Amino acid sequence: MQRHFDAELKTLKEKILRMGAMVEEQVAYAIKALVERDLDLARRVIENDHRVNALDVEVDEDCLRLIALHQPMAGDLRFLTTAMKISTELERMSDLAENISERAVELNEEPQLKPYIDIPRMAEHAQRMVKESLDAFVNRNSELARKVCRDDDFIDDLNHQIFRELLSFMIEDPQTTTRAIRISFISKYLERIADHATNIAELVVYLVEGKIIRHTGL
Repeated sequence: MQRHFDAELKTLKEKILRMGAMVEEQVAYAIKALVERDLDLARRVIENDHRVNALDVEVDEDCLRLIALHQPMAGDLRFLTTAMKISTELERMSDLAENISERAVELNEEPQLKPYIDIPRMAEHAQRMVKESLDAFVNRNSELARKVCRDDDFIDDLNHQIFRELLSFMIEDPQTTTRAIRISFISKYLERIADHATNIAELVVYLVEGKIIRHTGL
């Protein structure tokens, strides 16, 4: 019975990793669609969000079934409740990638306001945070998880920098306002993706150490 339960936990972990890979791809393609002004790619990201949603439902159902059938204790129970929460965080990231693609579709209908330099940089950093938070989950590495939490400051600072730059565009030329606001939304979406990666990292610390660090700082 224990061997079968362990096999199911392994399958569940693989599903979460597959979900994470899909989310990383969604974010990467959304930014690529923005930078390269690729409407077809942006629309593909929007359409593919349902795949992440389906996996989110699967993970929840698997966790609830395993809890009901095996009545796990201590570490196994922490793993299952953490897995459910991580799945939710990943699903929200996919929603944000969809939002980025929607703004990309709108922005690609108008002349480009400015070269995209900081947005791709911000996206690359956020994607690394997502990957490292999932690596920390798989390897039960609370030290790596805490690093992800600290890395969130860089994203926050870059988000503020981008907003200040866009504000100067709007002040100098009010006709840029709509485009500047849409770009600022994209920056905010990336900042939120990093926040969700941070949430996953905090869950990993709870999984490994049994400590709840959210809302309390490191």
